[in-house]
Amino acid sequence: MANSGQKVVLITGCSSGIGLRIAVILAKDEKSRYHVIATMRDLKKKDKLVEAAGDVYGKTLTLLPLDVCSDESVRQCVNNVKDRHIDILINNAGVGLLGPVESISIEEMKKVFETNFFGVVRMIKEVMPDMKKRRSGHIIVMSSVMGLQGVVFNDVYTASKFAMEGFCESLAVQLMKFNIRLSMIEPGPVHTEFETKMMEDVAKMEYPGADADTVRYFKDVYLPSSIDIFEAMGQTPDDIAKCTKKVIESNNPRFRNLTNSLYTPIVALKYADETGGLSVNTFYNLLFNFGPLMHITMSILKCLTCSCLRRRTISPN
Repeated sequence: MANSGQKVVLITGCSSGIGLRIAVILAKDEKSRYHVIATMRDLKKKDKLVEAAGDVYGKTLTLLPLDVCSDESVRQCVNNVKDRHIDILINNAGVGLLGPVESISIEEMKKVFETNFFGVVRMIKEVMPDMKKRRSGHIIVMSSVMGLQGVVFNDVYTASKFAMEGFCESLAVQLMKFNIRLSMIEPGPVHTEFETKMMEDVAKMEYPGADADTVRYFKDVYLPSSIDIFEAMGQTPDDIAKCTKKVIESNNPRFRNLTNSLYTPIVALKYADETGGLSVNTFYNLLFNFGPLMHITMSILKCLTCSCLRRRTISPN
């Protein structure tokens, strides 16, 4: 139970990665300003979180089961919070999907949207009415740079993040009238067990329905380039957790918060040309014409990211 003066923070998807680190960093706040309710679908996977939380577990951090894909689970979880009072909702739960779109079933696509889009919508719908009554609250959504810029072979995941960005951009205007803030956190590549395992799995998979050339482009061109990008530009879950904490504690939190300044030039390409040709052609050339020079390209991007571009991002440090 939260002490007087503590803000109640409910976080989804805390069994590992970004969600786990956000839960721990807030629960271990030096001034004990937060009471964290960390949630996960299966409480049998709580061991890593409990170990990382250490002596704050059971004090400033408690656990609740939650499946964001279930209306009933979402309702029960929020009802289990004292007076249904949640000051800060952090929507972190998400799933990925990678590969040639011809080989991905519609059911697989629906599962991605069920978690990444409708899961967030369920949480907001359940928490928002109480926030409106209190005229107070902050909703955080873990989006992605892929919610701003499409990435080849990430078609469905990107679509789910684009949908989330549009939903939140529309909702944020209404919520301001009720003194409720809505903030998007937009990481680029993040080094997590989930990402590592997914990369390993997709490299071994077969892709029925996709032609041989497409499969070759995916495995021999995209995947090596993607690994280069992760190595050169990847952040840690701790980086994202620190960025999120800074957004929460800001007196005037931004709506969009890129966490990686190296991605600012990439996103800027999209808005520099309203026809879309500049960004599409640039990504095509980077992938198919300049693949062997990817390491050099990453170095150039670092040089392009001057101080004026860094001001557009939220730095973890």
